[in-house]
Amino acid sequence: MRSRFIFSLSDMFKQHRRWGKTIAKAVKVTRKALVATAATKSPVSKPAAKSRSVTRPAAGLQEVKAFGSNPGRLRMLRYVPADLPKKSPLVVVLHGCQQTAEAYDLGSGWSTLARERGFAVVYAEQKRSNNGNLCFNWFRPSNVTRDRGEVMSIRQMVAKMASAHGIDRKRVFVTGLSAGGAMAAAMLATYPDVFRGGGVIAGLPYGAARDVHRALSAMKSTPERAGQEWGDLVRAASPVKRDFPTVSIWHGTKDHTVSLSNADALLQQWLDVHGLDSDAYTQNEVDGHVHRVWKDAEGRTAIELYLIDGMGHGTPLKPRPASRVKADTPGPYMLDAGISSSMHLATAWGLKKSPLVSAVKQAAE
Repeated sequence: MRSRFIFSLSDMFKQHRRWGKTIAKAVKVTRKALVATAATKSPVSKPAAKSRSVTRPAAGLQEVKAFGSNPGRLRMLRYVPADLPKKSPLVVVLHGCQQTAEAYDLGSGWSTLARERGFAVVYAEQKRSNNGNLCFNWFRPSNVTRDRGEVMSIRQMVAKMASAHGIDRKRVFVTGLSAGGAMAAAMLATYPDVFRGGGVIAGLPYGAARDVHRALSAMKSTPERAGQEWGDLVRAASPVKRDFPTVSIWHGTKDHTVSLSNADALLQQWLDVHGLDSDAYTQNEVDGHVHRVWKDAEGRTAIELYLIDGMGHGTPLKPRPASRVKADTPGPYMLDAGISSSMHLATAWGLKKSPLVSAVKQAAE
């Protein structure tokens, strides 16, 4: 009797082997995907114990109550992806006036990037008892002098993250908006031995003011000083005299809250600190906006400037499609400018997706 199968036994065995290889490959990809999925999910939150810190985080930002003497009386909130490896990077984020850490995180998407790319985030949050408008006090010498006030509190947060989560002390970065941007500039000036790089968004140069009156004046038009004078303020802020951090400056061309002149003064300040010629830059266009780069003697980017055409006062965002995980969410002072400052900063700092996560994503697609 003739067989009803159109394949021979030899063909069937070959097909069986091919199926076996396909199934094995699918199992391997599935296992990797499960590992990646587990890494993006936070463990179930339990009632807070009396311990002062938590090593395995729950979803969203979590407050750390005790992290040092905290002379600036700031709040510390942090986001650490589940199962974050030791020696992972850390990004310190500083919100603007009339903002909270949670609001800024929702808008900027730093927690989303941390989960996707494998790094930790810590937010310093201002209290209304320190400043009625929730601004960091970047203009008060008592708060921007090394080992004093708010800058010391933020420095202690970095130390707490290092001890609790084993972060890589050689890969610590800071960024902030407006008053938070000015405070980020202060952190780079007072602790250049702590931060490898910083992003100042709609901020002011270090030493632009020493009281509220001069702060308001500087926001309208930064004080006129030579580049060396600006640089001297940074050099006098700490005992470090070399290996200064990289600086990324972001400013909207239509910012009427913090004048664009502050971006130029900030640029001149750090060009002088790095010993670079203001005319020795390359220029290109990124997402429709001007991007200038100054490199050091080894060819590494030392300073970059983004001029966001037509943008007012705020952090530039590029919201993701609705089909993707939310990040870069517009809101007050969080502006859809078609370019993501958070994403570009993370990439410039080498905070990229791990090869395993990228491979799983490609396999899934």
